[in-house]
Amino acid sequence: MDGGPPLASLQTFFDSTGSGPQPPFSESLIPYVAACISTGGIYLRSDVLKKGDETLPHRALLRATGIGDDDLKKPFIGIANSFNELIPGHIHLGELVSEVKRGIREAGGVPFEWGVPGICDGIAMHVSMRHSLPSREHIADNVELMVLSHSLDAWVGVTNCDKITPGMLMAAGRLDLPAIILTGGPMKAGRDGDEVYDLSSGFEAVGALKAGRMSIEEANRIERHSCPGPGSCSGMFTANSMACMTEALGMSLSGCATALAVSEGKREQAYLSGRRIVGLLSEGLKPSQIMTPEAFHNAIMVDMAIGGSTNVALHLPAIAGELGIDLTMGLFDEISRTTPNICHISPSGPHHMEDLDGAGGIPAVLNRLVDELKSAKTVDGRDILEIARSSPVRDGSVVRELGDPFFPEGGLAVLRGNMAKDSVIKQIAVSEEMMAHRGPAKVFDTEEGVLSAIGNGEIEEGDVVVINFMGPAGAPGMPEMLSPTAAIIGAGFTKVALVTDGRFSGATRGPCVGHVTPEAYIGGVIGLIRDGDIIEIDIPGRALNVEIADHELGSRRKKMSPPRRELTPFLRSYRDHVLRRC
Repeated sequence: MDGGPPLASLQTFFDSTGSGPQPPFSESLIPYVAACISTGGIYLRSDVLKKGDETLPHRALLRATGIGDDDLKKPFIGIANSFNELIPGHIHLGELVSEVKRGIREAGGVPFEWGVPGICDGIAMHVSMRHSLPSREHIADNVELMVLSHSLDAWVGVTNCDKITPGMLMAAGRLDLPAIILTGGPMKAGRDGDEVYDLSSGFEAVGALKAGRMSIEEANRIERHSCPGPGSCSGMFTANSMACMTEALGMSLSGCATALAVSEGKREQAYLSGRRIVGLLSEGLKPSQIMTPEAFHNAIMVDMAIGGSTNVALHLPAIAGELGIDLTMGLFDEISRTTPNICHISPSGPHHMEDLDGAGGIPAVLNRLVDELKSAKTVDGRDILEIARSSPVRDGSVVRELGDPFFPEGGLAVLRGNMAKDSVIKQIAVSEEMMAHRGPAKVFDTEEGVLSAIGNGEIEEGDVVVINFMGPAGAPGMPEMLSPTAAIIGAGFTKVALVTDGRFSGATRGPCVGHVTPEAYIGGVIGLIRDGDIIEIDIPGRALNVEIADHELGSRRKKMSPPRRELTPFLRSYRDHVLRRC
């Protein structure tokens, strides 16, 4: 499937090819830049609207939006803007889009903006977290619908949070039109005197309150200071982890991931992203030439070095899948075993995103890893190796040398055993005494059940809390378990583990094993566990096992019945989608 020859530049392509008969436009050209030559000049995808008698009424509609004669000679550039007034990471995106538009116009393009939905996981978690992960596919579909329906030549994704950024990257791989992603930047860490807070401080305060370990006055202070303004939450949570992955993949400008939302540097990046998308179009540089297997290898390595969210192991394979690339959990674990963790950003350590930015950001991390990285193109116009070699580390206490890491392996570990074909844990956020643990199960199929059990004193040190039927089909929607994990920490437990077929927020810390597959709803062992069953977690040995005889598992499986969930039509459709893929 080829939409025409790649463009070195519009002019050189025209000069080298010469005139010829105009080829017909067909549905087969839709996902690609239609670099076609006619006697009238060069055809871009948008030329199907801008030229020809048949599309006169289409142009009439475009003129009604303010398009003039000069605009009809320029490339049409889409801007997928996830601005809304509900998410702190998105409330400033309208200002950034204004700069993106300015850059596009000055580079010779015509910008067209539309809205993309966004869910704040931190807000939705308490009410309807089941909708969050499914919104990722919805966002990718949104971009596909708008770009293809309106024959856009290229597009910019303006995003900032958990599912929005991976959804846009999935769309970039799916459409394979020139694209660039502008992530909106992290917020500052919250401060009150000498105290430093972030979102995880608020969640852990809930558990401390329930356990009587914190006063209401102190909790109110945390509430008022932990999220001080615009930007994605200030730790290495999922939003910032995926911003870092976007830059490491080569899909955003160098330095974009860590530049604070309120910084002048972020506004400059927005302007330059607008200019650069027109350059990417003229060069014919597409996401499939950037997001290569080598680029994904680099991104996983960066993730291990910075200690990103476990959700990265969920999103990178989905993005790669849109490009026909198979990323296995085995690759994540292989890279983790050889890549030391050199950054300790909250919740794993004391630093925040502003500290990483001050130390040189992702380019500084790349500098540390340069000898292990693979050559890969970036939207920046430079090879990732060139960026790495030219980017000094400005603070070695934040981005350590490989020979002096915070942890000798990467941030994530993949555990396997009779309880899981695959599961993921953020090992750098686990205390040394809990790197290996064996204890009795306390089983729940709702988060609320865990929170009630903590409040009622039913959880004891040494327990392994199991929350099952929380997977993509079981919940459905694979909600995050930040509320119970933070409540366990806040209540003062140091030897309680948690295992789930759901997932975790990047703000989660402690011995929390997620993404257990197969999930309970499709017959996974996690759905057969009962109170008192002994579970073994061995992070160095990469093992997750339950001490139940095979014949007993078989007997329990015959009696297993999933809990009934109230489903909206959207969630019912998502469950059907998941089950079709199983």
